[in-house]
Amino acid sequence: MDAHEDADTGGQQVSGYQQGGRRALDRVLDPGFAADLRTIELPELRERRTLAEQEEADLSYARRLLQGRLDLLGAELQQRSGVDGGTDVGAARSDAELVARLTDVLADPRRTDHGMGRHSTVQPSRVGEHRRRAEAAVADPRLSDLSAMDDEQLAAARERLLDLERELSADRHRVQEVMDACTEEVTRRYREGVATVEDALPGAR
Repeated sequence: MDAHEDADTGGQQVSGYQQGGRRALDRVLDPGFAADLRTIELPELRERRTLAEQEEADLSYARRLLQGRLDLLGAELQQRSGVDGGTDVGAARSDAELVARLTDVLADPRRTDHGMGRHSTVQPSRVGEHRRRAEAAVADPRLSDLSAMDDEQLAAARERLLDLERELSADRHRVQEVMDACTEEVTRRYREGVATVEDALPGAR
């Protein structure tokens, strides 16, 4: 399995979800969040989808930030093992350059990396739990000079980032399922005439 794919650890899926928590992730992944979609009012349904969409964007940003650092670690390991095709780590981008590039890519509305034909209308939060965790992880002082780390330290650092990446990936997948459920319900209402175009107008609330 590719290091960047959704995964579980030791047969037990990792997750940052906390039952009864007050964070956006806890709200979106709460079983009751998507249990009554057919009965709630359209404005509430839209609000729930927007909340899930924002959480998915934040998880995606953090995940990609981690993947950028994992690519650097992987390149260093390849270089040490003598594997052909290893990236020149000395020419790799700095953390500041990586963050700047990721921000540019994520802000590009033409990029569709949400899977299953999903279209996102939100941007990653400038300050958010997932972003803070990912940025703290990649800014670890121990990772500032990979050449100073021995193989065991490098492998351990990579595994720590992989654990966090797996957690974010698993939560992102679950949040996407909630997004899809909300979208499907909105679509059903318009298709069956339960909601009309006028309901989408600003004054409809």
